[in-house]
Amino acid sequence: MFHDMPDRVRRRMAYLERLDARHRKARTIEHFERLRQVPPATGKFLAIVAAGALKGTWLELGTSGGYSTMWLSLAARQAGRKIITFEVSEAKIDLARETFSEAGIEDLVGLVPGDALKYLPLYKQVAFCFLDLEKRIYKACYEAVIPNMVRGGILLADNVISHREETAPTVKRALADRRVDAQVIPIGSGLLLARKV
Repeated sequence: MFHDMPDRVRRRMAYLERLDARHRKARTIEHFERLRQVPPATGKFLAIVAAGALKGTWLELGTSGGYSTMWLSLAARQAGRKIITFEVSEAKIDLARETFSEAGIEDLVGLVPGDALKYLPLYKQVAFCFLDLEKRIYKACYEAVIPNMVRGGILLADNVISHREETAPTVKRALADRRVDAQVIPIGSGLLLARKV
């Protein structure tokens, strides 16, 4: 999966990494314009976990520029799956569409513009979900996805260490939720991993 990564994907990842680094240094970039993408180590972890996901729907809540989607696409291609990804920012939607075209992964990705919370009830038999959007709606997204997950389905939520205060209600809920086995993983900005039992 990583050893035979397509050059188009590598080039686009490098481009988004440079763009993200510039955004992080610039003090004048507006909040909604920042990519806020995962670091490469987190991307690799996502791909490894997704590659072992059961048969079912794959969701990504928060596309941004499509960086994490590219990591997931490596697993999706190997597993014969498709990723449904949601984004509200028009600027990021345009950037993500460009990413999917440049990386040659349009056949693996379904981009849904709009609020993920409005659409989540429509997606059943969820086998994998990556949650990386506004932290204020993490818990609502968690509660919408978990009932629709297959047994053994995996949910990963990013930034649970870097944004501990904002994500605490979601982490607390998952760790006490008898529907899942959950653990915080100290990779990147911190991932919550929950497996449906």
